[in-house]
Amino acid sequence: QVQLVESGGGLVQAGDSLRLSCATSALTFTAYAMAWVRQAPGKEREFVAGISRSTSNTVYADSVQGRFTISRDNAKNTMYLQMNSLKPEDTAVYRCAAEAVSWNALNTNANAYNYWGQGTQVTVSS
Repeated sequence: QVQLVESGGGLVQAGDSLRLSCATSALTFTAYAMAWVRQAPGKEREFVAGISRSTSNTVYADSVQGRFTISRDNAKNTMYLQMNSLKPEDTAVYRCAAEAVSWNALNTNANAYNYWGQGTQVTVSS
């Protein structure tokens, strides 16, 4: 059974940093593009960042560009999201997602992803 498990969320103050991790199992990690998606209460699901299988293609939402960095370690079957300069509007449940696509492909449509983690809460206080 494919599993994606997020960790690293928490309660921080504005300006702080967090690093999220997404560990995967029962999934051929290198066959999947990976993404982080977030959803705040009362808001729609939002694509945050994605990384291709090759790692050479990364895409960020405008709202996090320059503050967040997505990466993956294909040897460890794990994806990361380094979040710096956090803002209260970054508060949300962050979920990792996987989609089977070609080597350099990357989908920014959050609904296109096949597998999902349960999510980790990130709360940023002002």
